[in-house]
Amino acid sequence: MAAPLAPGARFVDPAVLARVGNLEFVARSVVDGVVNGLHRSPLFGTSVDFAEHRGYVAGDDLRRLDWKVFGRTDKFYVKEFEADSNAAFTVLLDVSASMAFGERLSKLDYARTLAACLLYLVHQQRDRVGLATFDTEVRSYVPAASRHLNTILHTLDRVVAERPGAFEAPVTRLAQQLTRRGIVVVISDLYAEPDDVFRALAPLRFRGHDVLLFHVLDRAELEFPYESPSTFEDLEDGEQVAVSPDALRSGYLALMQGHLDALATRARGQQIDYLQLATDQPLDHALYHFLSARDRAMRTR
Repeated sequence: MAAPLAPGARFVDPAVLARVGNLEFVARSVVDGVVNGLHRSPLFGTSVDFAEHRGYVAGDDLRRLDWKVFGRTDKFYVKEFEADSNAAFTVLLDVSASMAFGERLSKLDYARTLAACLLYLVHQQRDRVGLATFDTEVRSYVPAASRHLNTILHTLDRVVAERPGAFEAPVTRLAQQLTRRGIVVVISDLYAEPDDVFRALAPLRFRGHDVLLFHVLDRAELEFPYESPSTFEDLEDGEQVAVSPDALRSGYLALMQGHLDALATRARGQQIDYLQLATDQPLDHALYHFLSARDRAMRTR
């Protein structure tokens, strides 16, 4: 009998994997590690030199526990070595209340499907995978490791979007923790000022991370298709506002387009890959075209 899948495995969409599984997810920047020639590396060979300690997370190899540190601190820490230098791939997932919006599929469900598919693909490459979720603060953090995929899928399965959100403060805190260069994917609906977004992402680029920004929105947010006067409720603070769509539409669409243009322009300026996704857009097509473009870019360098 086959072993049961972790609950979050339901977000690993076979249709997505069938389209993008033949593409190498290659870091555009120099990253820590060499995995079968997939990544350029600053290392000339590997060593078994000690690199750092980090806190134990369920799924870590117990043989790597540092019992001497445990004896001094009564806390479990795992030893990491330079030999463990295959690329770290970490997803930062926005789980603020606005991500619960969706006419057919919530932005959160679309986002965690995207996250699970990317993490699964990268795990198949033998890279280390990690996950952090955030709203106004960091809600969960699974550090990148080769054995953490099931822990990550369980975490994705449990997340809910129910609290107010803020982008800059939690992402800045996470940037301080991600000290070793790797690949960082941020998935959010980006309801924050572009200045705040890119001020938070700048330390990641400064440390040499390859940063990808996936902007997930519902089609209704992009097109504002409403016709009848309605009461709109803010999912994060509960405020209700009576709205006449005809009077609001043109101004709303202009503001939304300006926001999208500003995000795309700032991303180019910081050499951050930016992709806007609507939740009714087939995820396999979106990923296929996005990864193909990155693959072509690598081949022309």
